[in-house]
Amino acid sequence: MKRIAIVEDEAAIRENYKDVLQQHGYSVQTYADRPSAMLAFNTRLPDLAIIDIGLGNEIDGGFMLCQSLRAMSNTLPIIFLTARDSDFDTVCGLRLGADDYLSKEVSFPHLTARLAALFRRSELATSQTPQENLLERGPLTIDANRMQVSWNQIPIELTVTEFWMVHALAKHPGHVRSRHELMQEAKIFVDDSTITSHVKRIRKKFMAAAPEFDCIDTVYGMGYRWDSLV
Repeated sequence: MKRIAIVEDEAAIRENYKDVLQQHGYSVQTYADRPSAMLAFNTRLPDLAIIDIGLGNEIDGGFMLCQSLRAMSNTLPIIFLTARDSDFDTVCGLRLGADDYLSKEVSFPHLTARLAALFRRSELATSQTPQENLLERGPLTIDANRMQVSWNQIPIELTVTEFWMVHALAKHPGHVRSRHELMQEAKIFVDDSTITSHVKRIRKKFMAAAPEFDCIDTVYGMGYRWDSLV
């Protein structure tokens, strides 16, 4: 049974989400603030975390929690579920490593569909054969079984969403992938600007390991392309 952690300071909302997710067959643990969540996560990580941004007296407690979780695991799916739905907050959340960012106005069917999509992506990586899992493009190596990416054998720490976007681009070098296609590959449903934010973050991570990295081309008006010369 998949274990989901909900970190939400409003008790009624927290328990409401818990009841719905348990009805869908998930094991759910809830936490009212960042310290209690971190205490539990230091012992055992969940299979997926849903976190609010404002947590009690910590206006940006969720952002801090996301950073801590991402430092503990590159592959743990993290979803922000919050009333703060400005572009600034959305970009901040994604830049900190979240895989998805949802408004609290989202319906329960929509939320459970997103959760199922994230879990399917993780399961897909472990269901393929070793030959299917390994993708090499010059200095780039992608191990889908372990959800690991490296550049010249230097590990690149990517979130689940970022991993599948890189996989989609590198799978067919030279082919332009539209933002819509990248959404489909990553199993996310967001606007174009959010995809742009993900790509910027991916480039930044590769360039931290290899400053000369320039393998993701922007094809204006169409999408992105992995450099076929690599």
